[in-house]
Amino acid sequence: MKKTVKVVAAIIENDQGEILCALRSTSMSIPNLWEFPGGKVEQNEALHTALIREINEEMKCTIETDQEIFFDHTHEYDSFIINLIAIKAKIINGTPIRAEHDKIIWLKRKNLSSLQWAPADIPIVEALINE
Repeated sequence: MKKTVKVVAAIIENDQGEILCALRSTSMSIPNLWEFPGGKVEQNEALHTALIREINEEMKCTIETDQEIFFDHTHEYDSFIINLIAIKAKIINGTPIRAEHDKIIWLKRKNLSSLQWAPADIPIVEALINE
């Protein structure tokens, strides 16, 4: 039986209407694909708390999150299942830097589909483009 991992992802939009995208490093599982930054939810950790913690760890900046969940779905990979929960957020302190990813970029919604996304993130990309 495959392990299910609960993961939160931040949809961070800047003042120019661009969304932060992160390229998974070669040392990560599912390398060299784009994702929305975030990470695993620890046991008994609230989703919003997990997302704020993960962005602080990965991007060295502070965010505040929307209270609503933007997108929640489950995707099955070869070796595990991911329950990916996307939450919109805004940076309230600092500037994102890539501490764990190979690259980070800001893209307009209409250009999001130009990247090669991790399969679990594709439905979120489509929802953002169609929003």
